[in-house]
Amino acid sequence: MNLSLAGHHVEITPPIRQYLEGKLDRVLRHFDDVTTVNVVLSVEKLQQKAAATIHVRGRDLHAEAVDQDMYASIDALADKLDREVIRHKEKNQNHQGAGLKRQPLAD
Repeated sequence: MNLSLAGHHVEITPPIRQYLEGKLDRVLRHFDDVTTVNVVLSVEKLQQKAAATIHVRGRDLHAEAVDQDMYASIDALADKLDREVIRHKEKNQNHQGAGLKRQPLAD
């Protein structure tokens, strides 16, 4: 997995980077076909914003979270990404499993 981290009007410190990587590990635990992750952290007046785009095979998943605390916005972002990745994984399993069902043999 390639992680690209950018900050707009905010400095990306090593503790923020470590915290974000720890939260993204939870997403990767559910789905290991993630190739790249692009994260943008920004500050707009009193709101801290975290946005991420995850590229999985055949699709891009995007999520954003806004809060007054950067760590809280990273938490919310990780939760949203986790739900999207699980939903994407379930869709793929349903589509792949549909072709494997066979009709019972008539006696």
